[in-house]
Amino acid sequence: MEMEALITERQNAEFDVRSLKVVFWGGEQNFEMVSRMAAIAATDPVFERVDQVATSRTDLFKSGLRKAARVRQHVLDLSLSDREAYILRTFVDERSYADLHWNMFIPALEGQATEEQQEYWLPLARGMKIIGCYAQTELGHGSNVRGLETTATFDPTKDEFILESPTITSIKWWPGGLGKVATHALVQARLIIGKEDYGIHAFIVQLRYLENHKTLPGVIVGDIGTKYGNNTVDNGFLCFQSVHIPRMNMLMRISEVTKQGIYKSHPVPRGILYGAMVTAREIIISEASISLSRAVTIAVRYSAVRRQFGGSKHVPEEQVLNYVTQQKRLFPLLAAVYAFQFTAQWMRWLYEDIQERLKKNDFSTLAEVHSCTAGLKALTTSVAAAGIEECRKLCGGHGYLCSSGLPDLYTNYLPSCTYEGENIILYREVGRILLKTFADSQKGIDSSGTMAYISSLNNSNVNSCAAVEGKEFFDERGLLHAFEIRSLWLIQQCADKVSKTADFQAGLDEYAVEIVEMAQAHCQLITISKFHDKLQENIPGSGVKEQLVTLYYLYALSLMVEHVGDFLSARYLTVMQANLVQKQIIVLYKKIRMNAVALVDAFNHTDHFLGSTLGSYDGDAYNHLYKKAWKNNPLNDTLIPEGYEEYLRPILSGQHGGQLALSKL
Repeated sequence: MEMEALITERQNAEFDVRSLKVVFWGGEQNFEMVSRMAAIAATDPVFERVDQVATSRTDLFKSGLRKAARVRQHVLDLSLSDREAYILRTFVDERSYADLHWNMFIPALEGQATEEQQEYWLPLARGMKIIGCYAQTELGHGSNVRGLETTATFDPTKDEFILESPTITSIKWWPGGLGKVATHALVQARLIIGKEDYGIHAFIVQLRYLENHKTLPGVIVGDIGTKYGNNTVDNGFLCFQSVHIPRMNMLMRISEVTKQGIYKSHPVPRGILYGAMVTAREIIISEASISLSRAVTIAVRYSAVRRQFGGSKHVPEEQVLNYVTQQKRLFPLLAAVYAFQFTAQWMRWLYEDIQERLKKNDFSTLAEVHSCTAGLKALTTSVAAAGIEECRKLCGGHGYLCSSGLPDLYTNYLPSCTYEGENIILYREVGRILLKTFADSQKGIDSSGTMAYISSLNNSNVNSCAAVEGKEFFDERGLLHAFEIRSLWLIQQCADKVSKTADFQAGLDEYAVEIVEMAQAHCQLITISKFHDKLQENIPGSGVKEQLVTLYYLYALSLMVEHVGDFLSARYLTVMQANLVQKQIIVLYKKIRMNAVALVDAFNHTDHFLGSTLGSYDGDAYNHLYKKAWKNNPLNDTLIPEGYEEYLRPILSGQHGGQLALSKL
């Protein structure tokens, strides 16, 4: 019956699933590429999943090395592009040093090195003749980059920099790939010339000899220890004791130091320093959609298979997916996956656009890209992390089993909320930019990009909803406009409060909570606008456009209900209208229920990538659970457990041997 449930669900689908797969992955060519990479990951025995809980830390690390080496072999044998290699690593689903090398180290070189430096370093890095990591975070400083303490002091007599870790808090801490693998690190350190501190600059530092992997003199490096998840990666610590590097190892696109020790700035915005993080955050936004989609797939399929209550002798129990309480918690997450995926597609375009602009020294959109990647990273990772945990709870007790795939998915994903920018700090940065943009708009300077609505709505008198019937909320442009009004209202409120403080920074600190909420609203607006933009495209496939419109409505209206206080306070909605929105959401649940299984099938995830007994494509959850209980479970290797003779048998025989055994400890 369980397997038949998903068959029936798929037969009842009201749209062409393959066509939606193509839309979800950004076009036919990209869909075919993604499918090829997923197939390689699913069929290569080297990529078989390891038990993250039962496997030792050493073996987990070695597994990461083995799989990274296998990916590299596929890259060379199949002449895979950088994008294909990244997608393959995604589907292998086991973090390693390679992620940091390709996603942080190389982009930083591309963004901050001069052409001459790139000609030297990039062939080595791309050919993996060296392996790099990005060493910024220290024991005492993470988000506050200006507070970093590692120093790089110029010695003009030797034309070298001398790197030091002057305090315990200056020790580099957390960089992935640093602990045991990286041969080189891109180190963020304070540039010291004479007695003058020129602030944070980037330096390439060799850590290990290429011949034998031993550390260079003065380099103290190791692994920081077991983490909550992602223990295949060697997050490391790094301490410098008078480590000398050539002057040309300072990345000099933005500024340089001459042989004479003269500091020269180049006409390049310092914002380009964020280039590597922009790259990483663009990837993180995409991963938020994919990670959440895995959890939603498992929860939807299992909710269709699982039956509870309401049955009789001749009538089966009700599918859990039919309960509106399940739908209320699950379907908005399903809609969020699509919203985040289309936002990620736009972010990919924006990222590629900025790369081309930077090559031409065009920095005009740098601030927009920084703001978008920072805010959307904060929004998508927060929602995805909470959503994965919600999906675990939606699967009941079985969701707590590691074999469900959800605990590992959650613990491995959770760091995304912190690395490459802690989410609250990022929201505060976005809030600062929004307030400055609003101040400029008050002076007649038009805002642009994702903040264009700030100027346009300032000149509009339409700021309240005219709906009198629930169906009127099914208005694509109208919903987008509603969120623009909400966001602008929050900006106006914060701007008014900040203007009454002693100075701008004092206002940012005093009203930080309100500013974070304002920034979050702006980022939610971006995801709605990119979902809306997607709907304006020519979307092929029978019934596909209709499904996406339904998901768009649910995503927007669910957010409207979640933040109804904002819409009421802004006087966009009345209480009566807010009640109408609630009722329309129930209508949307019913529409999505008919297609829920097919909508997660459109993510096109293999069983290997899901790694779940509950979410497999065939729906045979209970047999998979039972078989997994026996497989690789050392407790089931023997009929009588170890410890029986010492601790159980004496108690059962009335000899109270348990206490005797304890007394020997």
